[in-house]
Amino acid sequence: MTLSAPGRLRSSWDGFTEALTSETTVYVIKRLLQALLTLLLAAALSFFIIQIAPGDYLDVLRENPKISPERIEQLRQQFGLDKSWVEQYVIWLWRVVTQGDFGTSFAYNRSVASLLWERVPATLLIALSSLVFTWLVAIPMGILGAIYQQRWIDRVLQLLSYTGQGFPSFITALLLLIFAQNTSPLFPVGDMTSIDHADLTPLGKLLDIGWHMILPTIALSIASFAGLQRIMRGQLLDVLRQDYIQTARAKGLPENKVVYVHALRNAINPIITLLGFEFAGLLSGAFITEFFFNWPGLGRLILQALLVQDLYLVMASLMMGGVMLILGNLLADLLLKFVDPRINLADIN
Repeated sequence: MTLSAPGRLRSSWDGFTEALTSETTVYVIKRLLQALLTLLLAAALSFFIIQIAPGDYLDVLRENPKISPERIEQLRQQFGLDKSWVEQYVIWLWRVVTQGDFGTSFAYNRSVASLLWERVPATLLIALSSLVFTWLVAIPMGILGAIYQQRWIDRVLQLLSYTGQGFPSFITALLLLIFAQNTSPLFPVGDMTSIDHADLTPLGKLLDIGWHMILPTIALSIASFAGLQRIMRGQLLDVLRQDYIQTARAKGLPENKVVYVHALRNAINPIITLLGFEFAGLLSGAFITEFFFNWPGLGRLILQALLVQDLYLVMASLMMGGVMLILGNLLADLLLKFVDPRINLADIN
């Protein structure tokens, strides 16, 4: 039976109301409101910690005899450094909230937002490629280690895991640089494109960027996949010892179905919760990798901003890290609900 116009409108309104009041929607709204308060407190704390550091951006300019004290004072007023910490923070926060303006970089004399947006794609590209590579390698290795526990495969994988965790990102990057030097020109080092990148076809440009991503991605992934592999192995071993798994085996179910259908679905849940922290941690980890491989991302930009105390550029980068952490945790919770519908989002802290 075809509904009348008022009936269709009422049905659409009921569907919208149901979606708006669903558990997932309420949970997302609640988390986003909590995130705003968290970001506000984090911004205040970060701003005042930066201000505690001795000196300011103008200290370097004061050492230049060609810059007069009058010019220094003019710049001090232009940047708002003549105001108190509280006044600077309130003005900055008001501009962020009302205009979406994160201020102007002292060093570049450009909008902080424009500087970050130029570098964000490169950093996200290498971070997301590292995340995908880590999970594609670590999860299967952890499953193999659990299935073949205490056999030679498990021992080899554990050795690789311990070795990977023993190498910090900067050591791994340094070793890969030495490897690239000895195998040149097999792997390129420096920047994310070749000199003739503009002359390549669209497919050639894509392959060129992917070619330059190989070593930075591996350097960023080594420590992460080593830890994730061990966690996956431990979680799966715990699940395989549960009574319901023994019952499934006693019923004559194939071992593959027991492991990959019954056990893995429950073992993967705690791993998904790590996704939020992994996502946020990629930002800081990428900085080191970008520095070694001359990758044109946020790393060098923010490092320079920290060294010269470019206040608003540092603040924007810290807020970006906080947003990534919040979104990553929210994504992990929603994925957890998707994987296991029995989970009540209201019970997740």
